[in-house]
Amino acid sequence: MNKRQFIIVEIIRILYIVLFVYAAVNKLMDVEKFRVQIGQSPMLTDIAGLVAWTIPAAEILISICLSIARYRMIGFYAALGLMIAFTGYIIAITQFSQYIPCSCGGILENLGWTEHLIFNIVFDLLAIVAILMSSKSTKPEGTYSTV
Repeated sequence: MNKRQFIIVEIIRILYIVLFVYAAVNKLMDVEKFRVQIGQSPMLTDIAGLVAWTIPAAEILISICLSIARYRMIGFYAALGLMIAFTGYIIAITQFSQYIPCSCGGILENLGWTEHLIFNIVFDLLAIVAILMSSKSTKPEGTYSTV
C-alpha cells in the first residue's frame, strides 16, 4: 500500500471508530429508550432486549479492533458486516412494514429513510475500499503502523 492509500484507509478507519463509538454511547446512555424503539419494529419485537445490548457492544468491539493494528482487518470485515446488516434492515423495514420506527440516536435520527440508506451504503463502500486497499500489499517504507 502506498502512502496515499494508507492515508485513505486511516481516514476510513477513524470515520468508522467515530461513527460506532458515537452510536454505541448514544444507545447506551438511554438503553431503555433504545430497547423500546427496537421493540416497536415488527422485525425485532421479540429480541429487542438482546439487540439493545448486542448492537452497542458490537459497535464498541469493532471500534477496538479497528484501533489495534493486529486486528484491523477483522475490524473492517466486522464493520462491513454490521453496516450491511443495518442497510438490509433499512431496505426490509421500508419495503415490508407499514410502521417504520427509528431507533437511531443523535444526529442520525434527523435523517429520513432515503438519506439514512444512502449514508449506510456510503459506509458499506468505505469499508470495501479499506479492505481492498489494506489487502493489496504490505506497508510502504516508513512508519505507517498505528496502534
